[in-house]
Amino acid sequence: MATPSLQPPRPLPPPLLAFATAGASLVGMVEVLEVVVALAAAVVAPNGIGWRDLKNGGVVVRKRPPPGSVYRSPQVFKKLWPHMEAKSNRSYNALMRAWDPKLHKGWKPCGNNNISEAELPKSNGFLIIEANGGLNQQRLSICDAVAVAGLLNATLVIPIFHLNSVWQDSSKFGDIFDQDFFIHALKNDVDVVPELPRDVLEQFDNNISSIANLRVKAWSSPTYYLQKVLPKLVQMRAVRIAPFSNRLAQAVPPDIQRLRCLANFEALRFSEPIRTLAEKMVDRMFKNSSQSGGKYVSVHLRFEMDMVAFSCCEYDGGEEEKHEMDIARERAWRGKFRRRGRVIRPGANRVDGKCPLTPLEVGMMLRGMGFDNNTSVYVAAGNIYKEDKFMAPLKQMFPRLETKDTLATAEELAPFKGYSSRLAALDYTVCLHSEVFVTTQGGNFPHFLMGHRRYLYGGHAKTIKPDKRKLALLFDKPNIRWEVFRQQMQDMHRRSDLKGSELRKPSASLYTFPMPDCMCKTPKARHEHNNNNTMKLRL
Repeated sequence: MATPSLQPPRPLPPPLLAFATAGASLVGMVEVLEVVVALAAAVVAPNGIGWRDLKNGGVVVRKRPPPGSVYRSPQVFKKLWPHMEAKSNRSYNALMRAWDPKLHKGWKPCGNNNISEAELPKSNGFLIIEANGGLNQQRLSICDAVAVAGLLNATLVIPIFHLNSVWQDSSKFGDIFDQDFFIHALKNDVDVVPELPRDVLEQFDNNISSIANLRVKAWSSPTYYLQKVLPKLVQMRAVRIAPFSNRLAQAVPPDIQRLRCLANFEALRFSEPIRTLAEKMVDRMFKNSSQSGGKYVSVHLRFEMDMVAFSCCEYDGGEEEKHEMDIARERAWRGKFRRRGRVIRPGANRVDGKCPLTPLEVGMMLRGMGFDNNTSVYVAAGNIYKEDKFMAPLKQMFPRLETKDTLATAEELAPFKGYSSRLAALDYTVCLHSEVFVTTQGGNFPHFLMGHRRYLYGGHAKTIKPDKRKLALLFDKPNIRWEVFRQQMQDMHRRSDLKGSELRKPSASLYTFPMPDCMCKTPKARHEHNNNNTMKLRL
């Protein structure tokens, strides 16, 4: 049998300590023997066995939690904070050289190269879709609907927004997006109308619900639409598809992808009231960041009550937190987390990188990457869970922190209150124009924003996408040295820079990866690329 590796001495358990100090007795000797048996078991037991207590005459085995499975970030912060303070107000700030210009591949929007002033062919009928979810899920449905309308040579009716039980936003298309601009921008490619013509609606007793709702499967191919949907469209003059989210495959012919590009990056812009306030907010962030040339960091922070509850992760709130999360899960997802066989494993979720990063963890990560306390930070978020407690350390690390509630006045925000998608549009715009964007939990908001930033910034997302599995391990080391932590964070930053210009893979979305479908290489970049290939051939 292999010799077990030596471990550092452990503290004496209460029975052995008592025996050693109080003198031997028969009872004490029995207790010592019990401890020896427990120690022997520990040698041959699997990894993860920790110290044991004796309870009711038996051995109680306590397993050490796996590395990264426990929230110990506050202890790590306590250890690292003095080092962060010592590095404050330095002449160097990572914000000034956040991205390596050598990694920018020289992409630019292709533009609508196939613009034709010729009239569109006669329409095969009217396509009505229902966009559900939050702001960017609605955006996805709208852009895919434009692509399907082009594929079927259909007239697209301005999409209907479904009142989502979670988002609770009654906004219509024109409240969020510039409807007239959308129709005009697409006029040479897809016919779009504000509403169904009266004569067509009368055919269905003036009730859109009477129009056949075609149940289209998720990720359906263009062939499916041509074979199954087009005949019904021609026959009935109008068809309805609800819900429509993710109802078109990622891989479609180039001319259909071009319509997706046109809709998302050119035709969709926010409504005038949103644009006006968003531009003011961006301008204020530029002015607040004058010491860094107008550059600032934006963070999409997903630490709202519903996100924490849905993640099934545990933090440092104890039984009170568990009770609050149980109530939140039941309120939002009735019974889903109490189904038979459903097991909640908070530790496993944390190790697997599925837990939302706390504001504290985001702050430590950024300070480790070299963003000092002079950095202007904009936080895009909903209502943070226990905001006073969790936001305090982030504000401590970054005193120049702003949110939409601090950047805009109460009077300016009043028309948007109660409309989550309109508020999200403000966050989206401020994040779009930041020098650095930080995503912390995934979802449609960062995916669309990364694609939009690639489209605007020469193909590079300028986005920090942290390795949350690695972070879980690092934040579980209360004695980690600052130099080690800082090096790990800088390596993570570098990796985000390297992956900033990724091309779209066949199964990926062009809304996140617009190259090469929506963007073209600049002549200079193509020349350099060809020269590099020539050099490789010579070698």
